[in-house]
Order: sequence, then structure tokens, then C-alpha cells
Amino acid sequence: MNGELPMLEARFLAHIDVERGLSAATVQAYENDIDQYVRWLGEQGIAKAASITSNDVEDFVAAQSKSGTSAVSLARRLASIHMFHRFMQSERVVADDVSQSVRPPKSAETLPEVLTVDEVQRLLDAARHDDASEAVSMRDSALLELMYATGCRVSEAVGLDFTDVDMDAQVVRLTGKGAKQRLVPFGTYAANALRAYVEHARPELENKAKGERERSAIFLNKRGKRLTRQSVWEIIKHAGALAHVSKPLHPHTLRHSFATHMLQGGADVRTVQELLGHASVKTTQMYTHVSQDTLIETYITSHPRAK
Repeated sequence: MNGELPMLEARFLAHIDVERGLSAATVQAYENDIDQYVRWLGEQGIAKAASITSNDVEDFVAAQSKSGTSAVSLARRLASIHMFHRFMQSERVVADDVSQSVRPPKSAETLPEVLTVDEVQRLLDAARHDDASEAVSMRDSALLELMYATGCRVSEAVGLDFTDVDMDAQVVRLTGKGAKQRLVPFGTYAANALRAYVEHARPELENKAKGERERSAIFLNKRGKRLTRQSVWEIIKHAGALAHVSKPLHPHTLRHSFATHMLQGGADVRTVQELLGHASVKTTQMYTHVSQDTLIETYITSHPRAK
């Protein structure tokens, strides 16, 4: 195979598209990453694969970092480069994978924004806001109560059908990433809010549909159609404004808060992992952080010679 980089890039993209059958969006992402890499190498006077060294890969990563590329984007771009070099090695264009030892720079771990129990209470109280119709406020209350009670993802919440909820047992079946399903219990507050919405508010929303009515979805919008993820974002932002919660809010905020409050309340990490539907316990462990204020307070109240 010709060692010219543009030609190798084209062969690599064809390989992941046709032979590996990756999605069009994934192929496009690889193309964007490798384009930048090959273009940068060309600016350094490197046109052939055999001329690339580990130092060149490291210099590219450093240049990307200096240009303001985020740590997450840089890690993804380097993963694309690793695959590109492995492809060239497998095609025997080069003898070694010179990118193998190059790792992205470590970034500071960022913990998700979490509400206090009091802030969650204010948010849920504000969900039944006065500036909306009774049906909409009952829907918003049931939605946010259930999201906090189960820690579900926003996609799982809007995807709920009647067949997924057992009101008597107070258990919901959530369909997460990879179509994996799990059963998660929910408490009395969520059960009462959900029951009130289903019995008294949802029929009113369903009747507003033009044409065929939505019979299966639990949460409906003002037009009687299944609620969207964007709508949930607007609901939680609006409730946060009414509750005077100053922290940034998005649908995952309640999921983060659920996990943190469960662990602070004594739940073990493995249980919370199962409730959240995390494939790896490492993802769940990020919620085991302790705030500096809590750390100091615990030390002062617990250590015999701290007082």
C-alpha cells in the first residue's frame, strides 16, 4: 500500500465504513479527527506514514492542547489516531505503532453539580407552579418526583409507557443504554404525584392531541404528544427559577443528586450502581465525593481532640 498519508486516510475511512460497518456519524467523527492530524503532519513536512515518530504524535497532542481543545475532545481525537496507526500497522505500511505510548494529558476531575436535600425539596415544591395550568403543573410534579425517586436518565423518563410502571408495587422498569432494562423502586411521594397526574391531569393533556391520541406514553406535552427531552430541560430550569436554586440545572441534576443522597444515606456503591444502570462501578464511584464543609464538620464533631 502506498505510504502517502492522504491516501492512507481514505483507505482507513473506507475500512471502518465498509468492513467494520461503523455508523455514518462515527465515520464522520473519525474523518474530522484524522483530517486535522494529517493536515498538521503536512504542515510539519511529514507526508508519509513511515516518517511519523512518537515525538510527532506527542507534538500534535501538545499543539491541540495549546489551541484550547478540551481534554475530552483531545482524548477522543487521540483514540482516533491510535486506531489509524493500528490500521497502518495491520496493512504493513509501517512496522510499528508509534502512537501506542502517547497518552492524552490528565485533566482535573470534574464532579457533577449536586443539589442539597433542601434544594431538591424546594425544586419539587416549585414544580407545581402557579403560572401553568393544573394539568401541566401536576405533570411537572409527577415527572420531577419520579426522576429524583429513581435517578433515571431523561431519556428513560420520557420513554416511559404505562406497561413500565407497577403502581401497586411502586416499581418502574427503565430501559437504559444498550436497551438494557432494570427495575427500580420509587417511594410514596413519587407514587402519589404520579397517581394524581395519571388520574386527573393526563386525560386532559391527551384530549388536546390532534388526530390519533397517544395511549401508551405516560408523560405528555401540551399538545397531547409524548414529552421530549428538551421539554424536560425547560421544566427543570423553570422549576429551579421559581425555587430560587442558583446552581446550574439540567435533567441529569436530579440523577446526580439521587446518587449522592443515596450514598450519603448509607447505601453501598454496588446498589447505587444497579439502580443507576451503570455498566461499571467506577462510574458510580464519582458520587462518593465528600464536600470540604462536610469533611471539616465531621472532623470537628468526631475527633476527640478537635474541639
